[in-house]
Amino acid sequence: MLWSKLNVDIAGVTSRNESKAHEFLARLNTPPPYLSRQQLIDKSDLLVETAGGHVVATLAKETFAAGKDLMVISIGALLEYPEVIEEARRTGCRLLAPSGAIAGLDGIKSACAGRVDQVTMISRKPPIGLQGAPYIVENGINLEGLVGETEVFSGNAREAVKGFPSNLNVSAAVSLAGIGPDRTQVKMLVVPGLERNCHEVEVLGEFGVLKIHIENIPSENPKTGKLTAFSIIRSVQDAVDPFRIGT
Repeated sequence: MLWSKLNVDIAGVTSRNESKAHEFLARLNTPPPYLSRQQLIDKSDLLVETAGGHVVATLAKETFAAGKDLMVISIGALLEYPEVIEEARRTGCRLLAPSGAIAGLDGIKSACAGRVDQVTMISRKPPIGLQGAPYIVENGINLEGLVGETEVFSGNAREAVKGFPSNLNVSAAVSLAGIGPDRTQVKMLVVPGLERNCHEVEVLGEFGVLKIHIENIPSENPKTGKLTAFSIIRSVQDAVDPFRIGT
């Protein structure tokens, strides 16, 4: 094994709901301290956002102003607030975006050093994983009444993230690694009885063809998979490890 788990000090945590945060921390064997957001920024070298896209722009501004690095898990917010990327480049602070529930971003990035003609992504999820998604609600789609595999969305990655902010962050990651959110095509299929969150990505270009297939076991939150949590852990480790592998 070429990598090992690194010791990273957790400065603390913060939340928009302090009481729920304390309830969660009480269940941990060695809980980190609860801090205000400014205290957390002051005491940290790297902030890890898991609060949702609505906080990303403000958090990034505060974090970069303090000269600290930021890891964004709600990567779809970077499509809505592209100025966050530009601010990171302007200040020299690192803006890290883990792979999350998808794989193959290294291959997509490499392919885009040359000509890429097409990137398509097809996601399949059980009905429970899409409940409450803005696109489902706005279009009055009855997930309980679906029989068999059903396509409920087709559009580009920018539209996908807007319609499914808790489900299709992966399409934002694929688009940012590749040819952009307006050229990356996405489909969402609902499959009754499906027990995993499945994603397929196909990239066509001068390099050849790249195909990615992944089946994620859902976490306690049916809208996301366990691989997302593992991706965050590994990304934090990579942030402090001098050894890097992959593009």
